[in-house]
Amino acid sequence: MIRSVTMRRGEIVLRSDFEQMGSQSQISRIFSDFVKEGRLVRLGHGVFAKARISSLTGKPVPREPLEVLAEETLRRLHIDAQPGQAQRDYASGKSTQVPVQSTFNTGCRRISRKLILGNHTIRYENNYRARS
Repeated sequence: MIRSVTMRRGEIVLRSDFEQMGSQSQISRIFSDFVKEGRLVRLGHGVFAKARISSLTGKPVPREPLEVLAEETLRRLHIDAQPGQAQRDYASGKSTQVPVQSTFNTGCRRISRKLILGNHTIRYENNYRARS
């Protein structure tokens, strides 16, 4: 399992990637051990990121920022998501206010999955109510 995790392309590891290797409880137990060892960081239910040890704190941290990890996670889960309105306004120059929270627009799709790292949470905006 260790070799399989380290050899995987990308930074995100999904528990569903290992369904063929054992039961859900066995895989969850192994991932829990990987988190304790500092090999992985848990982002959400069944979603883990590859980790490195922080030179400042000595604790495991993801190798990429949460925004990059969230984008890869949504892509791996086949969810079409674009940057949120605040990020788009800032990138286009319509606003000079730097967005504090990462937000993704999921179109007409509602998402209940939470992606959390420390005290940072990914938020979702959608136009679900606009759909008739």
